[in-house]
Amino acid sequence: MKLRTKLVASGLVGLTGLSHAAQAQQPALSHSSEKSAIKHVLLLSLDGFHAVDLANYVKFHPSSTLGQLSGIGVTYTNANTAKPSDSFPGLLALITGGTPVSTGVYYDNSYDRNLLPPVASGLGNYPGTNVLYDESIEKDSTLLNGGGGIDPSKLPRTFRTGLPVFPHSYLRVNTIFEVAKDAGLRTAWSDKHFAYDLVNGPSGKGVDDLYTPEIAANIGVVSGKVVDASDAPAGVKLVSTNKSVKLTEAYDDLKVRAVLNEIDGKDHTGRKNVGVPALFGMNFQQISVGQKLAKEPAAAAGNDSDPLTGKIGGYLDAQATPGPLLQDALDHTDASLGLMVAALGKKGLLNSTLIIVTAKHGQSPIDPAKRQGADDGAYDTILNGIEPNLIAQKTTDDVALLWLQDQSVTEEAVDALEQNAGAIHSQQIISGEALKLIFPDPLHDSRTPDIIVLPEFGVIYTGGSKLGEHGGFNETDTHVALLLANPQLNRAVLKSSVETMQVAPTILRALNLDPSALRAVRREATAPLPGF
Repeated sequence: MKLRTKLVASGLVGLTGLSHAAQAQQPALSHSSEKSAIKHVLLLSLDGFHAVDLANYVKFHPSSTLGQLSGIGVTYTNANTAKPSDSFPGLLALITGGTPVSTGVYYDNSYDRNLLPPVASGLGNYPGTNVLYDESIEKDSTLLNGGGGIDPSKLPRTFRTGLPVFPHSYLRVNTIFEVAKDAGLRTAWSDKHFAYDLVNGPSGKGVDDLYTPEIAANIGVVSGKVVDASDAPAGVKLVSTNKSVKLTEAYDDLKVRAVLNEIDGKDHTGRKNVGVPALFGMNFQQISVGQKLAKEPAAAAGNDSDPLTGKIGGYLDAQATPGPLLQDALDHTDASLGLMVAALGKKGLLNSTLIIVTAKHGQSPIDPAKRQGADDGAYDTILNGIEPNLIAQKTTDDVALLWLQDQSVTEEAVDALEQNAGAIHSQQIISGEALKLIFPDPLHDSRTPDIIVLPEFGVIYTGGSKLGEHGGFNETDTHVALLLANPQLNRAVLKSSVETMQVAPTILRALNLDPSALRAVRREATAPLPGF
């Protein structure tokens, strides 16, 4: 079969420098009789990509890149992410083999009872602080380069020394990148915030080539080139990237170009010859935005016309039929995967590369009829009746994580929330012994939430119009796609339950490295994926 890679209308040709003629030379994806050891692993997180999204796409687009990859790979139809299903624990499951039990990371917006507030917060030197690792820690998040990266004054600080805690230092266990580096292998990764310094691991040196253009930057597309305030021509309208599927596709193309450069043996800029990484990859953001965004805004692409203007996002029904925005994001992502496969084929690397397609998290709800926006202010109203400002930190999406200033009143707080279940749209409240069954005791671990509230299915704590969210424990948050592909593999479909944290030891085994070198794997007894 010939690989079909359709260039969609977001300027992928201009951003990647690849032409239609180049695509025509793509190799067939078929089983190979020539055996080759795996020397490279390409890990791809299609954020928000459910198992049902993969099944539907392959069914209706059998000649697509995803369709062809599924023909030379193992598809795990019952793969589940870490809980909470936020981007941080979701990615860490893939690269550490562990959950928050061992990583100590519950969300990109969490709390630590032992750390000091950031200097920039002006909150002084009292222990206990919100730990926020998103675009807000950058010098200027309106720019793709973050204005020069992370601002240390915006980071939480250690209690004894007062030094800033960078994201990689917050992680309690090592990563697959660090294990690969220790074995003398080259590593690379690309993600959506400078806070993804996290993937470097506690050593701070796990990734040789880390590329993290800011997803919240204000950008436009002019003549096929992504621009921000640093290089936009006069008069170009700049829009926050994740408020437009068109712009998010163009943003993801920057990272796709980085991966193509790496396949070509260069660094992500394409300027230095450094050799093909043994372990590399990226996250795609466009599917997640297509699932969340209610409608594509007008003139979201600078001087270039946006053919998606006015089209709706999300799903059309409970069967996960994508609306036009989401369909465009799915097609664009598939085309990008095709470019990567073509580049691997051109370099003679297909047989020696294991391609992993999965997702950090899903998105909820799929059924648009189930979506219900809710105000999270009721939590403060209810719990302030016990003690003023009782909530130390409240993190809400389609879940609510609560850290309390006074842990001695946790049971009383839970009782109050249960008595007001309607106001917070609660379906289940996890605390006490039930919480300790899945996470460390919050009385002995400085990062564990005191209370976790799982709202009724479909509830999103938002005052806006977004159609979906993640972070919760439900089926559509956690049930994601997982496909391992290589021309030497026979097509297989495994329906038994697996966890995405099993990807980490599987990657190390594929590279002939010891999975037990991962501390989370040892602590949580994480096994490699079956059937591979």
